[in-house]
Amino acid sequence: MNIFDIISLLGGLALFLYGMKLMGNSLKEGSSGTLKVVMEKVTNNPVKAFFLGVIVTAVIQSSTATIVITSGLVAGGIISLRQSLGIIIGANVGTTVTGQIIRLLDVNAEGGSVLKLFTPSTLAPLALIAGIILIMFLKFNKSDNIGNILMGFGILFTGLMNMTAAVSALTEGGMIEDIFSGLGDNPFLGYLAGAGVAFVLQSSSASIGILQAFSMAGSIPFKTVYIILVGIYLGDCVTTAIVCSIGAKPESKRVGIINILYNLSKTLLVIIGVTIFHKIGTLDNLWNASMTAGTIANANTVFNLGCAVLLLPLVGVYEKFSYVIVKDEAVSNGKYSDKLAALNPVFFSTPALALRSIYDVLRTMLEASIANIDKAMNLLYDYRPGIAAEIDKEEDAIDQMTDAASNYMLKLSPHVKEELHIKILDQYYKDVTEFERLGDHAVNLMESAKELAKDDSALSDEAKDELDILRRLLGRILENASLAFEKRDVVAARHIEPMEEVVDDLVNSLHDNHIIRLRDGKCKVNAGIIFLDILGNMERISDICSNIGVATIARATPGVDTLAHSYISSLHQGNDAEYNMEYSRIHSEYYKMFEEQKTKKAKAKA
Repeated sequence: MNIFDIISLLGGLALFLYGMKLMGNSLKEGSSGTLKVVMEKVTNNPVKAFFLGVIVTAVIQSSTATIVITSGLVAGGIISLRQSLGIIIGANVGTTVTGQIIRLLDVNAEGGSVLKLFTPSTLAPLALIAGIILIMFLKFNKSDNIGNILMGFGILFTGLMNMTAAVSALTEGGMIEDIFSGLGDNPFLGYLAGAGVAFVLQSSSASIGILQAFSMAGSIPFKTVYIILVGIYLGDCVTTAIVCSIGAKPESKRVGIINILYNLSKTLLVIIGVTIFHKIGTLDNLWNASMTAGTIANANTVFNLGCAVLLLPLVGVYEKFSYVIVKDEAVSNGKYSDKLAALNPVFFSTPALALRSIYDVLRTMLEASIANIDKAMNLLYDYRPGIAAEIDKEEDAIDQMTDAASNYMLKLSPHVKEELHIKILDQYYKDVTEFERLGDHAVNLMESAKELAKDDSALSDEAKDELDILRRLLGRILENASLAFEKRDVVAARHIEPMEEVVDDLVNSLHDNHIIRLRDGKCKVNAGIIFLDILGNMERISDICSNIGVATIARATPGVDTLAHSYISSLHQGNDAEYNMEYSRIHSEYYKMFEEQKTKKAKAKA
């Protein structure tokens, strides 16, 4: 043994850890959209939740990631703490899949058999070759993601092979056997060693993988392996609990606490069970037998599956203890506190879930702003101070959501790599400002209504009738803007621009009619000024809706995002036959209402 063997060992360890991280992150990123949908559909049946936890963790290769994501879903109110219990236990079982993959180290392919294809020495270079071809030469949807998964797989096994080769050199003087034999003779030290390694590496899969690599080069008995395994369980769950607790709500912290309680129970169960079986002689042949990568993987799987079966019925007990350990915070009076709580940093590692939380906040902002506009328009006809106070209070909530969503998106941005997620985030950056501006214009309309009431003024009947026509068209625009954002409805988004142009035309016509009324003395000067402010705010609301529509179209149409101004200009210049036809139809529809209104009034005067 010399310094070069140690360097080789640490280099192999570095490759192994990086390969596992690259493969896990790529698997997680590639499946995050499906992951989001599936995890939201968990039922209160802990058995179904258990299988979901197994599958999700097997896919993303990280029980820590699964449990941290689950804690974020709980904090955001997407699933309840009770629904998360089965997922937590399932995640602990799902993480054993990595060990079963690493057992390929045991494959014996002597004599050139077909099994040689499944040995790490063959699989690693094949995976690396396929991965680099996908990344550098083939370009299709998710080609880079799949390539990174394969590269991670290849690097992982390359690191393992380097580790086993380096460890083989360290076994010449019997050092490895002495170390692991000592850990087996002193279970407490073995337990601490497993817990310490898992805590430092923040991964039970990586810790067990290292143990499997050492088993290939030295004699590690079962009595040592089992105690190191239960130590790994504790070290990994403590790391997970810490991550779940950083800046988290009580419900999120309880997820981490339940994971610790479950793993402590699992540790005790394994130690008690193994001790009993050893005392009665069942494990005599296994106790001092050398373990391989395959038998370590099997032991890990058996321990986790057996404990899951025995402890799953006790999930309710863990839930009660978590409430005792983590107390509730004072109840927040914020109307949308649940939406804001869903903007949880734990989702940064799974951008699809983070984007879903942002979407929920933005949708709430849009709904609140549109509701405020409707209330404010009603105040123009019948001012009520109580309704005005509601609008002010809702506006404060909209501003709070704007700040929270904007800050969250800023922090999320460095974690977003996938092209689709980048486009979604770009749209949300634009929309958050537009939704906040909608709320501002609702307040402006409310202030106009307040001014009319304060001066004991009122709009003329003719002005009210004209506003009613404009309001109907604005209502249609807001409805289409809502559909465009909430349903990603490009058809609804395309309907906005021709209607927005008709709003501009109507505002000009209403402005001209108003000047005539002022000149004829049919409208008071103060009320007239307020009327013009109202028109200005309604026109700007329609402009904002146009921006919302373009942001939706840009997300679905390559090139529009960078050429939004050119896109709108092209429509206004008459270069789109469908737009021209719809504009003409809407223009005729609403100006016909104007003419019918004038005719009706003329007949009434006659």
